[in-house]
Amino acid sequence: ETFDPVPVAKTNTTKIYMHYMPWFETKESSPDGQWGFHWKMGNKNPDNMDANGRREIAAHYYPLIGPYHSGDKDVVENHLLMMKYAGVDGVLINWYGTYDLNDYRINRDNSEALIAMLDEVGLEYAIVYEDRFLQNIVDAGLAPATVTAAKADMAYMQNNYFNDAEYIKIDGKPLLLNFGPITLTNPDNWTNAFANLNPKPHFLTLWYESAEAGANAAGEYSWVYQDNTHLSNFYANRVPTLGFSMGSAYPGFNDYYVQGGGGAAIGWTIPHGSTLDQTLAMATASGTDYLQLITWNDFGEGTMIEPTVEFGYSYVEKIKTFAGVSGSNVFDEISRLFELRKQYKGNASVQSKLDRAFGFFASMQPDKAIEQLNEIE
Repeated sequence: ETFDPVPVAKTNTTKIYMHYMPWFETKESSPDGQWGFHWKMGNKNPDNMDANGRREIAAHYYPLIGPYHSGDKDVVENHLLMMKYAGVDGVLINWYGTYDLNDYRINRDNSEALIAMLDEVGLEYAIVYEDRFLQNIVDAGLAPATVTAAKADMAYMQNNYFNDAEYIKIDGKPLLLNFGPITLTNPDNWTNAFANLNPKPHFLTLWYESAEAGANAAGEYSWVYQDNTHLSNFYANRVPTLGFSMGSAYPGFNDYYVQGGGGAAIGWTIPHGSTLDQTLAMATASGTDYLQLITWNDFGEGTMIEPTVEFGYSYVEKIKTFAGVSGSNVFDEISRLFELRKQYKGNASVQSKLDRAFGFFASMQPDKAIEQLNEIE
């Protein structure tokens, strides 16, 4: 039995995209048999468990499904269904490139596990390129120059992503975001990096940095910084000067770097609570046609919209309301699908029934999906 994905009916025409981190590793998935940095940082041990069975992770908040491997098909299924039923149109994947250095290759592989399921769920995607790591590639002797390394990454994206039916296009061009620029900081760098691409991407830099890409940049996107005033200033003062812009909304910011021994203090926080309501309202008032949600799962910086022990499903429920998606919430049933996947791991008969439940969810038949889950339990 096959199921074609059906779009979620929603009343808000804003394109809603979710920034996504593919960098989480467990002991089972990691090449060195250790928990990945983003769960343990410098001083936490996820093998330690408290009385509630929760692992010691480097975060103030705990994922409802527990710490996970980003390439786990069951995890990807859970995340994409949650986003779909919240009214999210696509995923913006934080992407380190193609070189086999540090965890860059692993992140790419995890990204592609997510990309492989997008057509089954009915969501789009685009890449958020991290040019900050290009110098590391050169220093490791893997490329003669940073621009050379960037060109190799661009060629890979053109050959493997840009022509996908699920890849986000703006005016017929593949959408490409850059977190910076940080390493390639003049327009000639980007002209060279894009030289072999056809068509050239619809390229967005981080806010206030498009001059570093010159005519290669189609616009900018906003981010989370210090307080909501910076976002309101972007909408009021920067957006009118840009040909294209992408707004943002976020639930808060509360990093764990110092407590986790994972880096220097950021020095500021944005409280959780009403922040997501406020930033969604700002997006509505701005009239933006494109909105990036920051983020699905950056637990290290405490910006996660993914359901957690602390906040439950409240953030995906708020996104659902903003998107204008009608119908009852089935987020807890999507979690139940994940739990049954793990409970009956290795049981081909039950997994086949769970595949059917997934198909019902993806084709917007949640009542039938729930019936299927009830039959198993």
